[in-house]
Amino acid sequence: MTLRTVISFVVLLILARFMGKKQVSQLTFFHYVTGITIGSIAANLAGESETPFLNGLYGMVLWAVLTILANFLSFKSIKLRVLLDDKPMIVIQNGKILEGSMRKLRLSFNDINMMLREQSVFSMKDVNYAIFETNGNLSVMLNASEKYATKKDIKAPAPQPKYIPTEIITNGKVEEKNMRELQLTDTWLTEQLKKQGISKPEHVLYAEIQSDGSLYINTLKST
Repeated sequence: MTLRTVISFVVLLILARFMGKKQVSQLTFFHYVTGITIGSIAANLAGESETPFLNGLYGMVLWAVLTILANFLSFKSIKLRVLLDDKPMIVIQNGKILEGSMRKLRLSFNDINMMLREQSVFSMKDVNYAIFETNGNLSVMLNASEKYATKKDIKAPAPQPKYIPTEIITNGKVEEKNMRELQLTDTWLTEQLKKQGISKPEHVLYAEIQSDGSLYINTLKST
């Protein structure tokens, strides 16, 4: 058992060196699954005495070789690269949320907001473009107005925000829990919608209260 474990460890280490040095955050789904599979084969090889050692070793090496071959061919062929790693997809374009892209990626507004906050972007209103990368990260281009000098730069007064940008409507449904926590009323929401020519929440894809108390709204395509 000890010998099997040591050999499995050494072979896995060698294969890992040959397969590249991508960080976990850079791995595509294909590379992630491949790494998990090779690791599982190595674990079974080390811990399952009934597994023929040479067969397990052959399977682990073959899987690694096929992965290296697929990576090499993907550099030569764009079509194969897309097949293995997929391609980046735009989820926000010119400040508009692309419903079709979100459905294809099975992303919710909570997912998008979380990824934006990880980049210190707390409101979709500030985003011009957002691209969902093949490694699962979100690349963001802010609106030009958000790239100008800050109030600190020009030594202007900087009052504390009244609200943290929060979802108010998603997919035509009012987020009642958020409304209660922010002490917002249905009357306030109706007035905010009317200001932007919207008669009811069902016509709104996404609405978010801003730090100054205004409402950012993205309407459904059908409206």
